[in-house]
Amino acid sequence: MSDVTRILVAIEQGNAKAADELLPLVYEELRRLAGLKMSQELPGQTLQATALVHEAYIRLLGAENQNWSSRGHFFAAAAEAMRRILIENARRKQRRKHGGGRQRIDLDDADVTIEGPETDIIALDEALAKLTEEDRTVAELVKLRYFAGLTLGQAANILGVSQRTADRYWAYARAWLYQEITRAENPPCR
Repeated sequence: MSDVTRILVAIEQGNAKAADELLPLVYEELRRLAGLKMSQELPGQTLQATALVHEAYIRLLGAENQNWSSRGHFFAAAAEAMRRILIENARRKQRRKHGGGRQRIDLDDADVTIEGPETDIIALDEALAKLTEEDRTVAELVKLRYFAGLTLGQAANILGVSQRTADRYWAYARAWLYQEITRAENPPCR
């Protein structure tokens, strides 16, 4: 049993001191995953990778159901927490109070508008919600790959499927999400 798995079991059993031991062991890996995710965001993102890691960690330890069966399960939960934080941040920025609905205009060229990544991540979240209803495992694979930055092999291992099955799921998910997001952006005329 790895140190991380041992500590996760101790946390699940109610040992509050074990939570203090967990962060140093997983911090660098969580930071790397968050940094990878944040590097995929467009410039202008105000949320930093360190803040994303800290917020995700706080949510994970504050959750009522802390039933992590393994290191992989913990990182899958961390990926889900990071995804939710990014979605909430994007939605917050779209609110009127935070400038939502307004367009940024480059002062040098008043015809150019700048859109942030918030629209893309919200569209992805909505499409993922639909994909989850259709096939939960495929949706989990997307979350692990996109939000946690795991390789296909790592995600397959966490989900308990073969590499070949994960390849098929990934190809299906990409095509399905592309079609769903494109349909949402360009609804049919009636």
